[in-house]
Amino acid sequence: MIDLMIKSEFKINACLQGSLKIMKIFKDLHDGICLMSISGRIDSNYSDDLESSLSKAINEYSRIIMDLKDTEYISSSGVRVLLAGKKMLGEKNGEMILVSLQPVVRDVFEIAGLARLFLIKKNREDALSLMKCRP
Repeated sequence: MIDLMIKSEFKINACLQGSLKIMKIFKDLHDGICLMSISGRIDSNYSDDLESSLSKAINEYSRIIMDLKDTEYISSSGVRVLLAGKKMLGEKNGEMILVSLQPVVRDVFEIAGLARLFLIKKNREDALSLMKCRP
């Protein structure tokens, strides 16, 4: 049973079986590139919120860096949101780069065979440098 306490575009807190689980989404801009940082768990409880935030960002920007440094878990529903976002960006000649994946998150992409579909960089700086070099 999920008991929502706070819900906004960029911060979602939920009490799940007596323990506090939080997913936070932060959006920042750098030279026209949207940087989205996700902390906490990306699972079925939060995938709709991530999808909404990512869709809004895609409507405004064609280049998005998803920083998953503080993402401790991603479920198939979270992966689906990222795949859909990547597809939407591709349709408008945009791109998405995933950065700073924790080992458990990277394993999900590698085991599912999805690591080859995404451009994954070690950190934000590498992704920003790459995106700035492209038109």
